[in-house]
Amino acid sequence: MSSVIALAYLFSGVCFIMALRGLASPESARRGNLYGVIGMVVAIGTTLTLAEASSLWLIAVAIAVGGGIGAVVALKIKMTALPQLVAAFHSLVGLAAVLVASAAFVNPEAFGLIAGGAVHASSLVEMSLGAAIGAVTFTGSLVAFAKLQGLVTGKPLVFRFQHALNLLLALGAAALFVVFALEPSVPAFAGIVAVTMLLGFLLILPIGGADMPVVISMLNSYSGWAAAATGFTLQNPLLIITGALVGASGAILSYIMCKGMNRSIFNVILGGFGSDGGSAAAAAGGAARSVKMGSAEDAAFIMKNASSVIIVPGYGMAVAQAQHTLREMADQLKANGVKVRYAIHPVAGRMPGHMNVLLAEANVPYDEVMELEEINRDFAQADVAFVIGANDVTNPAAKTDPKSPIYGMPILDVEKAKTVLFVKRSMASGYAGVDNELFFQSNTMMLFGDAKQMCEDIVKAAKS
Repeated sequence: MSSVIALAYLFSGVCFIMALRGLASPESARRGNLYGVIGMVVAIGTTLTLAEASSLWLIAVAIAVGGGIGAVVALKIKMTALPQLVAAFHSLVGLAAVLVASAAFVNPEAFGLIAGGAVHASSLVEMSLGAAIGAVTFTGSLVAFAKLQGLVTGKPLVFRFQHALNLLLALGAAALFVVFALEPSVPAFAGIVAVTMLLGFLLILPIGGADMPVVISMLNSYSGWAAAATGFTLQNPLLIITGALVGASGAILSYIMCKGMNRSIFNVILGGFGSDGGSAAAAAGGAARSVKMGSAEDAAFIMKNASSVIIVPGYGMAVAQAQHTLREMADQLKANGVKVRYAIHPVAGRMPGHMNVLLAEANVPYDEVMELEEINRDFAQADVAFVIGANDVTNPAAKTDPKSPIYGMPILDVEKAKTVLFVKRSMASGYAGVDNELFFQSNTMMLFGDAKQMCEDIVKAAKS
């Protein structure tokens, strides 16, 4: 029986690896998702065979409740709320790790952790690590959720001696690890959980909105390592494999995104260590300067007479749910012989790949969607850059203003296009809290209004 279970777990592990492989490309993402579903179904089914018959009804109730909530959320959630949903899910993974570690500490016999009348030292280390990583993930994800949901400002929230306090908390947690391993006690375990929960809160609080996609990826990595530590506590090899896959892939993605944004991954992990708390100031007097405003009719005329249009989607498109109407507008332009492509910044939206998912939902051809490195040099030859709801990722201040919080972040060079059409509700700053100098350039025409309604009006104007 044990060999059958081992083979089933091996099959699930291979499915999860294939899922990651499939999710690496838009063309194979659906297939990768299917691999993940198959692997999880086999994993859950196999694990149920290990449970005692008397506890199966409790497991069934838990699965029914959790599955029901998940189904309702999946059916009702909007794509704009997906980033905060992911953050909320990460917090649940972290909390689960804390609860499992707590259960193992309270009742080690049930987990088979007793050796020679006492809990083995390695098991105590696994418990404390699982609880600590889970606690950091739990509170850090709650802060990320609050920022993404708008319950807390997206600007960095910093105070004096913040990094010194973080360092003190980290050293305190390390000391508690040693105490707990030498002499396990309720106060030591509770201290580990309390200190690391506070640390998770303080690590994410000073990270600004421009870096939030990296934070989501980083918390995903944390949740994976928490699951792996829980796997050691439960002596479940599949949970160890799965947690390691999630942790490693999240860490690699965080590094790639930090590199693409010219950010230090250590700064992000340490809560913006070394950042200038006063650098979030917006460009002074930007709102008082004049801008060139246009209408849907103006935009339709300009784009119909263009030979090349590059569309730059951002979070504003997601909020307005304008991706389907945008694709209709692009299809109309292509029917008139205009070359249309989409430019995606690595951190456009609020989570990695947010814009890619939205465009895929609208059935935009994959070969028309370009990453920053692929298309940035083409803006200089483009007749029109159509920016719809993207702000910080097009802000020239990232290249010109050393005091800006987004300085050094590679941006889409939309200002090099002959004409920039910028769809936005108002002159409000982006998620990073800084004015966009692009608004005031001579080749920029602002199209104020709801993104979806603006695209619909442009389509109607082009037809007429």
